[in-house]
This record gives sequence, C-alpha cells and structure tokens, in this order.
Amino acid sequence: MNEKNSIPFLDLVTMHRELEPELTEVFKRALSTAGFIGGPMVEQFEIAFAEFCGTKYCVGVASGTDALRFALMAGGVKPGDVVITVPNTFIATTEAISQAGADPRFVDIDERTYNMDPVKVREYVESSCTFDSRLDLLIDNKTGRPVTAIVPVHLYGQMADMDAIQEVAEQYKLIVVEDACQAHGAQYFSTKENRWRKAGSFGKAAAFSFYPGKNLGACGEAGAITTNDEELARKMRMLRDHGQAKKYYHDMEGYNGRLDAIQAGLLSVKLKYMPQWTELRRAAAIRYREFFSTIGVPHVIPVYEAAWSKCVYHLFVVRVENRDEAARHLASVGIGTGIHYPIPLHLQNAYRGLGYKKGDFPNAEEAAEHILSLPMYPELQADQQKRVVSELQKLRSSEVQSAMQLKSA
Repeated sequence: MNEKNSIPFLDLVTMHRELEPELTEVFKRALSTAGFIGGPMVEQFEIAFAEFCGTKYCVGVASGTDALRFALMAGGVKPGDVVITVPNTFIATTEAISQAGADPRFVDIDERTYNMDPVKVREYVESSCTFDSRLDLLIDNKTGRPVTAIVPVHLYGQMADMDAIQEVAEQYKLIVVEDACQAHGAQYFSTKENRWRKAGSFGKAAAFSFYPGKNLGACGEAGAITTNDEELARKMRMLRDHGQAKKYYHDMEGYNGRLDAIQAGLLSVKLKYMPQWTELRRAAAIRYREFFSTIGVPHVIPVYEAAWSKCVYHLFVVRVENRDEAARHLASVGIGTGIHYPIPLHLQNAYRGLGYKKGDFPNAEEAAEHILSLPMYPELQADQQKRVVSELQKLRSSEVQSAMQLKSA
C-alpha cells in the first residue's frame, strides 16, 4: 500500500505542524524565564481549564493516573476501602484505586454505550452490600470492608449516566470521582437540574489525562484534577508537591506529581482550539454513521450516543462480528485501527487476586471480543472515512461469498 494513500489511526503530526509557531513560543518563554516547574504558565492553564470544565478549581499534575490517585486520596478514600468501577477501561483507573490503598470492585457496563451501567451499580450495592446505619457506611458483604466511592469512566469521549449514578451515591453516601481522562469537553444533560453539564463538573473531583493522543494532549505526560471544593483543591496541591503547603514545610507525605510549566503552556495554546476540534470530531462521527447507513454494513454497529450525551469522540468505536479479521484487513490496505480494550480488567493477571472469573461481566467481555476503534481525529476527511467503511463492506462481501461457496461445495 502506497504510504500516501494510507489512513493513520491517529494523526498528531498535522496538528502540531499547524500550531508550531505558537508552541515554539512556549519553549522560548520557558527558556527566557527559567520557569520550568510551577509558576505563571501552570496557574494560567489551571484557571483556563477550570473555566472550560465549568468548575471553580483545577490542579495540574504529572499524569492522568496521578490525577485520579490524588483525587481519591484527598476525597476521603482510605486504605482498606472498596471503590466501585468498571472492567472496561485502561488499567490506570484501577491502578489509581489500588495505589490509594483501596480495592476495586467491578460492575458491568451498558452494552450500547460501553460505560458504567447504573442498574448494575445499584444491583451490587443492594445485593452484595449492607448499609450499617450505626457506622453510616456501606459494607461489602464478602470482605467486610467499607465501600466509599464510585469511579465512573467516561469512555471514548461519552459521559456515563451521571444522574442515575449520583442518585445511588447520594443514597449510600459514596464519593464520586469521575475518570474523565477521555472526555475533555464532553457534556451530559442532567434532567435532575434541567441543564447541560461538562465532564469534570459532577463528582467530588474529576481526573483528566493529557497524554499526547487525547483530544487535549500535551507533548509528553500531563494531567489535571477539577473540583468545586476549595479544601479538596488545597489537599491535592499538597499531594502533588511532596505534601508541602510551602517549601520545606510538609504537613503530610506527598508525591512528586507536579505539572511541568512547558506542558501547561502547550496545553494553554491547544485549549483555545478545543471547541473547533470537538465540532470537527462530532462532524466526522456523523459522517461515519451516514456512510455505514448508505453503504450498508450491517455487521458493523457504531457506538451508541445517548440522547443525554454530547460525545467528543476521543475514539470512534464499532462492534464488529469478526473484529480481528477486520483489523487485519484494514491494516493490509493501509488503514490504522486500535482495540480499546482487548482484555477486561477482571480477567487481567494483575487482578487475579480479586477472585473474578470469565462470565462475571458478560457485557464487558462481549465488548472486549468485538470492539474496534476506527481512525478519528479533527483533520480526518470524508473521502478517507468513506474508504474505511467501504473496506469493511468489502470484507463482509468477501466473507459472505466464501460462506456461499463452502455451502455449495
């Protein structure tokens, strides 16, 4: 396949080439001031990103994993606690829970959105836990440990059903920390409040990743936490900086989890373009759906966008009957794809000790076997998308023809 005709899964080169003058200016500013850690560039980004998310505070940190870990620790999750999340996510979600000293407990996902299913959350809470009114705590019946938090993951750029999740959390006094690492700018219509709200504005706190491939990506590792709680923001600033409120005065043990000034400056440049990039992603998602409908590819089902959602399409995910063959075929004609994620966390060797087995979370397991991420980025063109869909249709036609030949033989 001619490289000129190839369609990458993700194009980071074009974006950075277009922004090169603005991004280069950030490096010059850092070099001229020697402001590499903290300082005005970090503070300016924190103010701008908090405003973008509709929150009062933002705390810049070194990665999305740091963001979630610090949010859980500052939010009140203690060693020995249980935190509810989903198995269909990147392991950083559960690493943050474990590193905060807690144990993850999984609930299954919604089969259409691939996000946390609030019905499954309530089932776990009501069938596998007991609320101890004397301690004012929800207790996991199997382990006897307190269940203190829920981490809904806004996967692929679409928010989880937050009204329903918050309802369970409020009823059982659980902390909600959003994993918004793939959902910068995503929105959810809260019927409870009769308004749209952005990812990062619902829970006690929310974690964002700025890994280079994210919708808002740094040129290296970076992350942030958003919150409306001033005291929580203060604690998280201390946690990211060795537990110190001021230099050499340590009120607690902390971490080296600070956001580099250069990365903050680069993110500030890119943040200005986020509304434009989001609209381009959403337009590309609409085109994909139109092509799947008009070309006719019934064996491929795009991810469902709920009525209450404005997805930002960090990824455009489809369910394919023969996923691995489809990925191989697309690769053979120069089209990049991804699989997010091939093994759900409850079946990973790292979590064998939690005692889960195959069949415990059928929706997550089904998704892991059949989901495929197609090319998605703001610069993606309609003719490229049409070719992606046409190649999937060709594969299907070839499969049907082969099956008919075998049947007639």
